[in-house]
Amino acid sequence: MRILHGVLFAFAGILCQAGLAQTAAPPPAKGPPDTIEERVRACVGCHGQQGRGINNVYFPRLAGKPAGYLYNQLVAFRDGRRKYAPMNFMLAYLPDAYLLKMAQYYAGLQLPYDTPPPATASQEVLQRGRNLVESGNPKREIPACASCHGPNLSGREPGIPALIGLRADYITAQLGGWRYGTRTAIEPDCMQLIAARMTEAEVAAAAAWLSSMPIPADTRPIARSSAPLPMACGSQK
Repeated sequence: MRILHGVLFAFAGILCQAGLAQTAAPPPAKGPPDTIEERVRACVGCHGQQGRGINNVYFPRLAGKPAGYLYNQLVAFRDGRRKYAPMNFMLAYLPDAYLLKMAQYYAGLQLPYDTPPPATASQEVLQRGRNLVESGNPKREIPACASCHGPNLSGREPGIPALIGLRADYITAQLGGWRYGTRTAIEPDCMQLIAARMTEAEVAAAAAWLSSMPIPADTRPIARSSAPLPMACGSQK
């Protein structure tokens, strides 16, 4: 009997210790909230809070651009059709539905634009750029930027981005990417065709005007319409 009491006492002690250990154990750590703001936290360092952009010419604003355009770019980075190592790495394993939610989040942020920096190009270059943006060059089949990107250059649903609020070096780099095939879009790749027809001087002039033009009062992308664009463009499918 004495042995049985000893066993029961020892067993009770084990249970008591286990209970104390269980009571003392810290609660499991909570993960971050599953919100879209948390999902896009990695974007903030380069594209700014809510996609407003930062003071770096190569990291563009995301806020307010058409969701279709943003989604197409995310897919292009993920699939390697558009090359920039940090973006390629971060998006490599994200599914379409995840990328679409990111695109829709940024598209819904209609935020004020910063005042463009003062123009550094000559008035002659700026005027040449403005002519290309507003009228194009029909002789070489270069359509006006405004004919696709909208009269305010604020973009067109579902897949044509705004050109306002971009720095000259960024615009030049993107046009160069299309000209030399390092940036591609859904076929038919209308921007590749347009950029290939532009001279270096025309690229510089268009970038100079676009980067310094006044921000319009209405910066929302215009709605998709049945009116034909100057050329077939895969981003509008």
